[in-house]
Amino acid sequence: MAKEITPRSEDYSQWYLDIVQKARLADNSPVRGCMVIKPHGFGIWERMRDALDAMFKETGHVNAYFPLFIPKSFLSKEAAHVEGFAKECAVVTHYRLKNDPNGGGVIVDPEAKLEEELIVRPTSETIIWNTYRDWIQSYRDLPLLINQWANVVRWEMRTRPFLRTAEFLWQEGHTAHASREEAVEETLMILDIYARFAEEWMAMPVIKGVKTANERFAGADDTYCIEALMQDGKALQAGTSHYLGQNFAKAFDVQFLNRENQQEYVYATSWGVSTRLIGGMIMTHSDDDGLVLPPKLAPIQVVIVPIPKPSPELMEAAEKIAGQLRAKGVRVKVDNDDQNRPGFKFAEYEMIGIPVRLGLGQRDIAANQVEVARRDTKEKSNVPLDTIADHVATLLDDIQQNLFERARNYRDEHITKADTWAEFVDILENKGGFVYAHWDGTSETEVAIKEQTKATIRCIPLGWDEEPGACILTGKPSEKRVLFAKAY
Repeated sequence: MAKEITPRSEDYSQWYLDIVQKARLADNSPVRGCMVIKPHGFGIWERMRDALDAMFKETGHVNAYFPLFIPKSFLSKEAAHVEGFAKECAVVTHYRLKNDPNGGGVIVDPEAKLEEELIVRPTSETIIWNTYRDWIQSYRDLPLLINQWANVVRWEMRTRPFLRTAEFLWQEGHTAHASREEAVEETLMILDIYARFAEEWMAMPVIKGVKTANERFAGADDTYCIEALMQDGKALQAGTSHYLGQNFAKAFDVQFLNRENQQEYVYATSWGVSTRLIGGMIMTHSDDDGLVLPPKLAPIQVVIVPIPKPSPELMEAAEKIAGQLRAKGVRVKVDNDDQNRPGFKFAEYEMIGIPVRLGLGQRDIAANQVEVARRDTKEKSNVPLDTIADHVATLLDDIQQNLFERARNYRDEHITKADTWAEFVDILENKGGFVYAHWDGTSETEVAIKEQTKATIRCIPLGWDEEPGACILTGKPSEKRVLFAKAY
């Protein structure tokens, strides 16, 4: 494997694309804007999926599955929703092909036009709420806590693997509640789950906040988010949780008989994270030698490399170590490749981000030790064979914590207050990161700032101290600061 990748300092965008390709995460596909997720990349997604799925189920949610195709008329029922997604929809107009009579392969059969066009789901609110109308009759049917793991299509013209693709994988939760208070509580609970997953599993620090009206989800009353900071100083929206009020319930006539024996519209939430998280993880931790993976999400946490090549004695010792590690729940691979030299293997495993590498040679066995190399700091040490399992288990925890602290320190160093327009522009152009500044609360000012600087309001942070002041652009009164950044 060729190790060279473009340095981050030279071309951050190309560095990212190089890692996606050379760490064997994804390939381009014949369909523009779509990607082929390779086994190593999908293994990371499986770890993410399984961890999140367990967290959802611990809080009473269950999984279901809804159709990929949505009747076009469904999207017309909630005005803000259809306006938000109309330009991104892929539309199915015919249901059959036929042979070209002129010998040109197959063509769309013009006689097979659908009576009503179908939308390939950009998100599932409409078809799910049409279904919920039949599922919900009484307060006894509530709360309804449903999640689905699925793919969605949003027709993107400018794409980047994992971060923005025409088709992507995600989970989307859709819940129904008997009261506003219960629905808001659900929205914030999911936000906490997302933040905990990002920090404890991805080792990616995030800021919880609420979106402005301009930035909220189409059809929502409020959108809550977690925002992360990448190594190039740009922000990434890593997850969203939406309080939908009664908007979709009214659009699809989902009512229930409440405890007072009166008909009432239910209150709704929706929430989701996607394979975009893999892109965020890459850009949070990786370096110029390749992918860096948090151990909790690494499909393989430890690789054992016999040196200089496999032999019966080395393989026996390696398998013994592997068995001890597996007994502790560690995901381990024993390298049995006898074609490539150790240096090539080391570079390959470094590129694909395996957190710990063990090198085992005849001299190591004679000295009753094994060489341990950690991917995050590149440090190496010799560890006695009889303590290696305990050492590696502790080391994986240390790597997980180190990655989080390293990313959090970078993030905290790149949250900067600005009190004037000149300071605001200077920070964005020369330092990057989050700018914590006052805004007068108007949509017009928000749009003007974005047009002049390409920075958007990432969120109004939750739980931060409120400090009145003056808007950086207009000088009008401002109740509190918000977080601006350029973003993906």
